[in-house]
Amino acid sequence: MLWGLLMVVVGALMFLGARTQSNFIAYRLIAARARSLWGNRVHDFLQVSGALVVVAGVLVVALT
Repeated sequence: MLWGLLMVVVGALMFLGARTQSNFIAYRLIAARARSLWGNRVHDFLQVSGALVVVAGVLVVALT
């Protein structure tokens, strides 16, 4: 259950960071790594991935 809650928090932070194009250091590091593959669409990619991590976290919480 703890891992599921942690996944929800991380996914939400990733989603919100991408939505606002945050300057928070952790988000900037993630975006820099993803930029090599996704180019200018890095924030869109991180929004979708953050939402998917939230959904996976909710499923982990619900199934444990």
